[in-house]
Amino acid sequence: MRLLADLFLLAGALLCLLAALGILRMPDVYNRIQAGTKASTLGVIFVLIGVGLLQPAWWPKLVAIAGFMLFTSPVASSTLARAFHRAGVKAWQAQDKEAVK
Repeated sequence: MRLLADLFLLAGALLCLLAALGILRMPDVYNRIQAGTKASTLGVIFVLIGVGLLQPAWWPKLVAIAGFMLFTSPVASSTLARAFHRAGVKAWQAQDKEAVK
């Protein structure tokens, strides 16, 4: 059980790292929101599963935390994207190679 818990914790940590890298590397705010939300939510869920495997008595609390994350993360990212859109923030568009010349 310890090995399985460690694998979930490692996978969750790697997904959170990928979310952080996505936030740093994406070209515009809309892509950053998506990268941060999707990967970090899954990473947190994996970490919670790993902790639950290590501490079985904590499962009710961990399920509540996971439910809260699954509900609030998409709502928050949608609200942020809507606010940026209403503020007039333009989405990134790749430049045409012909237009650059």
